[in-house]
Amino acid sequence: MAQVEQQATAEPRSLWRERDFSLVWSGALISEMGDSVTSLALALTAVLLLHADAFQLGALRAASTAAFLLIALPAGVLVDRRRKRPVMLGADLGRMLLIGSIPVAAALGMLTLLQLYLVALAAGLLSVFFDVAYQSFVPVLVGRERLVEGNSKMGLPGSFANVIGPSAAGGLIALAGAARAMGADAGSFAVSATTLALLRTREPDPAPPAAKRRMAAEIAEGLRYVAGHRILRRIVACTATSNLFNGVWGSVLMLFLIDDLHAGASQIGLAFSLGSLGGLAGGFLAPWLARRLGSARMLWMSKAGLGWLLLAIPLARPGWGLLLVSLGQFVGSISAMTYNVAQVSYRQSVTPPHLLGRMNASVRWVIWGTIPVGALFGGWLGTVTSVRTTVLVGVLGSWLAVLWIVLSPLVKLREIPVPPADVPDGDPLP
Repeated sequence: MAQVEQQATAEPRSLWRERDFSLVWSGALISEMGDSVTSLALALTAVLLLHADAFQLGALRAASTAAFLLIALPAGVLVDRRRKRPVMLGADLGRMLLIGSIPVAAALGMLTLLQLYLVALAAGLLSVFFDVAYQSFVPVLVGRERLVEGNSKMGLPGSFANVIGPSAAGGLIALAGAARAMGADAGSFAVSATTLALLRTREPDPAPPAAKRRMAAEIAEGLRYVAGHRILRRIVACTATSNLFNGVWGSVLMLFLIDDLHAGASQIGLAFSLGSLGGLAGGFLAPWLARRLGSARMLWMSKAGLGWLLLAIPLARPGWGLLLVSLGQFVGSISAMTYNVAQVSYRQSVTPPHLLGRMNASVRWVIWGTIPVGALFGGWLGTVTSVRTTVLVGVLGSWLAVLWIVLSPLVKLREIPVPPADVPDGDPLP
């Protein structure tokens, strides 16, 4: 009896020792590293090989980011109707072919700006389906009782890529050329697809709808769930507001570093690399903070307690000020990583399984849609005031966005509720 009781209370095995989790994590790391190459090489190909001007570069950026605004909501409905792993596998294979077409066309002398636009848009569309399916697949992979640990670990590949990727991508581009370097990203999608194909985790078939329904009705159901959940809607409002103001100061940050701080390209790269280390630290700290503070408390305390240190950035002056930029970004990255782990875990925990895809798509449509709006506002504000003032307004607004949560019932909870709520207002409160 004592042995049975001891086994029942034993700590679960680390996710690092779970075969399928390690496969998905490894595939994500390699894919993120490949994405670092394309994010740099795509723009360089347009400028150096195809002689794109500023407007054409802006159009390329718009094509790369338009997908979430265009199809995020129907993607959620379609993903909810299917098993998630085949969707992810198909998206990886599709992106492999799309990105791989660029070095092939360049080698044949047939590459055009139109192809870059189409590849950027189509790859972005597939990324939407992959991301929506991926967030809905994590609970299947790790179990709902281990979402905080799983999400914190799955956030690490992106953080590793942010630190290592840009310098590695620069070396590869210098060696092979911008267009040919994107072959590495195509290869990374092939590796990611292979890891997904090797998984043994059995994913249940989605429950069939009670009756055939129009897609618009299912999209509306996802939006209603998010808007009708008294805590979830505040988390979404916080994230969307924070992203809005991040777009404000992020749009003029490069001008601030060059014109106000007189920093060179190598100094800026080093500052960004050091700042990105905070994302790694946040990924490792998130499970520990969740145990010490409680997973629900970590959601708002990480942003309220650390986010204000981003104010070091607009206070920076030439010379030593670049260290303040690195410090602000480092602490801000810790805050962002721990906040994101907690808010994604909360969303996954309180949402019924049949609504996960639509919920994730609805949330991402809202929170990603504010970024270009903030960037446009930041560009305007920088012209009528100053770049430094714009950075200050953006950083301050991003930090104060946490008031959406501080003034919500979530502050009464210590832990993220498990199992998921069955109705929008079914979240447990003390």
